[in-house]
Amino acid sequence: MRVPIIAANWKMHKTVAESVDFVKKVRDQLPPADQLETAIAGPTLSLVPMIEAANGSPLKIAAENCYYKNEGAYTGETSPLALYQAGIHHVILGHSERRKYFHETDEIINKKIKAALADHLCPIVCCDDTMGRRTAGKKVHWVVNQILYDAKGLSSDEIRHVTIAYEPSWAIGTGQSADPNEAEEGCYLIRQTVAYMYGNEVADDVRVLYGGSVTTDNINALMASRDIDGVLVGGASLDPETFLKLVNH
Repeated sequence: MRVPIIAANWKMHKTVAESVDFVKKVRDQLPPADQLETAIAGPTLSLVPMIEAANGSPLKIAAENCYYKNEGAYTGETSPLALYQAGIHHVILGHSERRKYFHETDEIINKKIKAALADHLCPIVCCDDTMGRRTAGKKVHWVVNQILYDAKGLSSDEIRHVTIAYEPSWAIGTGQSADPNEAEEGCYLIRQTVAYMYGNEVADDVRVLYGGSVTTDNINALMASRDIDGVLVGGASLDPETFLKLVNH
């Protein structure tokens, strides 16, 4: 039985004080963890204070990125081992903004996934399609290619600890969300790809999320879809009242 998850991705927003204040406002108003997993991925500077503020609540604190090495001369990068030892549960990898602005390839993301799993982190791996493909009348089948490359070399046990997020780049931060049928289509294709790689039993254990302009208006329809096990929320997660409406939809 897949426990649904609603995860916030704050990106480069909020100071340390603002992050802690947010956690304190929402921590006691969240659903039980066995019904819905809630997570917030905040800026690196804020992670440890957020963990301390969330202590004793169902809220899990996640990282927005990590490197594929635990230590070394990699100025500005974040160690997956250091994240785990600090109390981090999840790490977002392969977000379209990382692919676009920082030129991360599937090969790099594959290394990061393996490193995160080795250090007991649960990766939330993002895959993408484009409006160009959509407006050309084509299906979103090509998101499958990213999953094939990003998950290359992972065992059946390892992939079960990976959450996959379908995030059309044209829907991120634009206010233009995929409709529930489009979102379900993308998530269904991802699950079928996992089934192709690992079998149906494994695919049934892997959580698949939708991300891209998720709001209080579309959360119910998205969460009711068969192959959508939760959402990755950007802008709508920055306000504590809105975040609570989303997780208590």
